[in-house]
Amino acid sequence: MVKTVALGIDFGTLSARAVFVDAADGSVLASADAPYRHGVMSESLPSGESLPLEYALQLPDDYVDAMTRVVREARAALQSRVGDTVDIIGIGTDFTACTVFPVDEDGTPLVEKYPERRHAYAKLWKHHAAQDKADKINALAASRNEPFLARYGGKVSSEWTLPKIWEVLDEDPALFDEMDLWVEASDWIVWRLTGVYTRNASSAGYKGFFQDDLGYPSDSFLKALDPRLTGVFAKMGGPILPQGSAAGRLTEQMADTLGLPAGIPVAVGNIDAHVAFPAVGIGGPGEMLIIMGTSSCHIIVDEHLRIVSGMAGVVRYGVLPGFYAYEAGQASVGDMFQAFVDHFVPASYTKEAEARGLSIHQVLREKCQDQKPGQSGVLALDWWNGNRSVLVNAHLSGALLGLTLQTAPEDIYRALLEATAYGTRMIVDNYEAHGILVKRIVATGGIAAKDPLMMQIYADVLGREIRVASLAQGPAAGSAIFGTVAAGHCSIAEATGRMGHTAGTVYRPNEAERARYAELYQDYVWLHDVLGRERPDLPEKYRQLRGG
Repeated sequence: MVKTVALGIDFGTLSARAVFVDAADGSVLASADAPYRHGVMSESLPSGESLPLEYALQLPDDYVDAMTRVVREARAALQSRVGDTVDIIGIGTDFTACTVFPVDEDGTPLVEKYPERRHAYAKLWKHHAAQDKADKINALAASRNEPFLARYGGKVSSEWTLPKIWEVLDEDPALFDEMDLWVEASDWIVWRLTGVYTRNASSAGYKGFFQDDLGYPSDSFLKALDPRLTGVFAKMGGPILPQGSAAGRLTEQMADTLGLPAGIPVAVGNIDAHVAFPAVGIGGPGEMLIIMGTSSCHIIVDEHLRIVSGMAGVVRYGVLPGFYAYEAGQASVGDMFQAFVDHFVPASYTKEAEARGLSIHQVLREKCQDQKPGQSGVLALDWWNGNRSVLVNAHLSGALLGLTLQTAPEDIYRALLEATAYGTRMIVDNYEAHGILVKRIVATGGIAAKDPLMMQIYADVLGREIRVASLAQGPAAGSAIFGTVAAGHCSIAEATGRMGHTAGTVYRPNEAERARYAELYQDYVWLHDVLGRERPDLPEKYRQLRGG
């Protein structure tokens, strides 16, 4: 009997992963993952040339290399499990966003020609060196009452495409002139697979400033911003297609590279956070998805267009057909925990972890897991990589309140866990204040699956049940679902019902903990508003004093 499957490929911040999913029920039959060979370049280029602060670059060739390894490994695992009687009906992909870079007319990244020029590299989503450009865009758009600004919560992020391409124009105008296209990685990888350049509506909308009823920001606005930016959106090119559309079919060349049959339908690209929606069984309003990893994204859909201050964007049909999809997020979650472990944990904790065969994260969680809310004596602001929502300010920096001579590393670690939960509650409260009800919460991603302490804290802080999806590879599985849709196998609604995973671990709020956290949350709100709204110059100043 022939097994009908779809392939999903997820390109994360540090690695790529591939899954083959049963098109009948969504079960994952085989998977593989591999890191990018050059990782994230934030300090220097491969040549050794130092990079300015706030940089986060990657090599596009690493994406193809990692994809080749994971697809071949997953294909071999699939063959071992089910044999050769397999029909791969579709391929879907997703990517971090906004990850962008310049290419020539056939899609060759300019970094292959100019490895010594930093602006030729892919600017990863968390590249924040264009914040000054975002500030200028925000100031001018607000002064002109530009209609596009409200669709992005009233502020443009330095992570998005316009600030980043303006950075290239300003600092390497010759490279800007030479590029034929400025591409999202999500669209470029599909171009590599199919030989056809298309753009996905999700990335074009949330990160590329395209709204189907407004179009792009006007040339008059761009000219007022910088005359050289006039017509800049022509550098994006390509037709914009809705999610679930077929971009083309797998070419003979890429089929040989990946070890797959040629001609398989390939879906248009997708954003890694958004693509997980159908994979965890969410098909409509009222249910918010939190994707928890190096950062966190908070996605929800609604039947109506609502202007939500501090959101990262709203795009019609940006996630599911028939709905407006809203995005908010936190700029550092797993990244913040890892930075704390890398820089603030004493050698004795490292030795204990090694002796017990545990990670330092596990040791810290053990040491703080029995603390009651507030017992750490520390209140933290989770702005170690700026604030994405609801303040939309990458210049902000974190804070710790309550440190004493007795404060231990686990106390601070616990406070950081709680701070990310408080930050998520700020987002939920903001959604609801603007008429978008959050009735249920589903969490997915590596942290959600591995950290019961953190998820219980979230349930207690949010005062809601949280279902952690049993599906370990939500984005990759979601991409596979969109691959089945692109193949014409079914609609997104049908695929969600048949292939979505609704099982998982449910965390319910403890009433006593919830009540205590409700009090402590008000302290967080106060600190958040004082340093984020009334005196943002203070955290901005101290970030600048260290040069970043």
